[in-house]
Amino acid sequence: MILGMTTSVPDIDDADLLDLTQQLVRLRTVNTGAGVVEQPAADLVAQLMTSYGWQVTISEVAPGRPNVVGVVHGRGPGRTLMFEGHTDVVTEGDPDGWSFDPYSGDVVDGKLLGRGSADMKAGVAAMIHAARAVELGGFDGRIVVAALADEEGMMLGAKHFADAYRAAGGLDGAPIDAVIVCEPEGGELCTVAKGAVRARIDVHGVMAHGAMPHHGRNPLPAIGEILVGIGALEQELQENPGPHPHLGLTSITPTVLDAGQPAQVNVIPAVASVYLDIRTIPGIDHAELIDVLTALAETVAAARDLTATLEVIDDRPVVDTAEDDPVVLALRRAHEEVTGAPPPFGGVPGTTDGTILTRDAGLVTVVYGPGGKWIAHQVDEFVEVDDLVACARVYAATARHFLAAS
Repeated sequence: MILGMTTSVPDIDDADLLDLTQQLVRLRTVNTGAGVVEQPAADLVAQLMTSYGWQVTISEVAPGRPNVVGVVHGRGPGRTLMFEGHTDVVTEGDPDGWSFDPYSGDVVDGKLLGRGSADMKAGVAAMIHAARAVELGGFDGRIVVAALADEEGMMLGAKHFADAYRAAGGLDGAPIDAVIVCEPEGGELCTVAKGAVRARIDVHGVMAHGAMPHHGRNPLPAIGEILVGIGALEQELQENPGPHPHLGLTSITPTVLDAGQPAQVNVIPAVASVYLDIRTIPGIDHAELIDVLTALAETVAAARDLTATLEVIDDRPVVDTAEDDPVVLALRRAHEEVTGAPPPFGGVPGTTDGTILTRDAGLVTVVYGPGGKWIAHQVDEFVEVDDLVACARVYAATARHFLAAS
């Protein structure tokens, strides 16, 4: 982004913003699926919010895995705008594959380096400092700043927040009017996000010796035939309805094959499984797609005197927020004020916590944040410092516009 600020954009201390981002990146909060993961980053964020005098709630979604939610109250009643980010990161993999320390947090040639710098500790730092700037400038309404756990896993933090919000009929007795998810999107304003279905197909046969296959019923050839059918179904969906202008094509990707443990070359397994990562665009009905996949698996299995079942592990709908929604209009105006140009509209190729907040809590969500759109989960991750600074100012200006319209 290129800064072209107007005087209407609230002021932010760039040095403090950069320092917080560096502190967060230097904390290795890798999502291992269990154990203490986000606690160090959550503690840092909670301490800073508390020092500002915000109303801070810490909720453990699992041991060592807290959500931190800060509420900033304005001078009077009005809308509520929420900023959301996550404090976990994916593994760095083999550190030798990096050209620098994965958790250095150093700034080199205008880039802040390290795992989670873009995805998404820059976004977390930017939303906190943006909210603080708006608070110091004075506003009506509320700003909610939520740093949630487990986005890189099963999104337990977002699910916990959404369940509590739905059960209470709001946050502290009042609704949240819109959510900006601060994920890295390379300057794009993303009103749409792909849906996702994670599923497992199990084919059940009969175990036998590999030298005596006629004594068993082998599920593995059926898995192969099912994979061929899945490929044909994917091609059909890519042709009709075809690509979405911001999201591209629907995909059905086999990601894991499993024939039981321990694997033995001379044993026909009793069960074989294939896991699917399905990504959808608007117009694809998840229930119908699941029914088609189930029928495919059952038909192939039955022809071989086998049985098959399909289990849905998670079902995340497409998010499709109207481009004339008030939060989108406020964000678009703010981006143009800060950068000097209107934002390009785009789509999120994966799912974010915003998907869960929309699905489970019915909240309006839009995704916009610092960092390259395609850099997440790669080695040598970085975020441009100018991008970090610009996004913080866009967040602040968005809040000012959105809340002023209350």
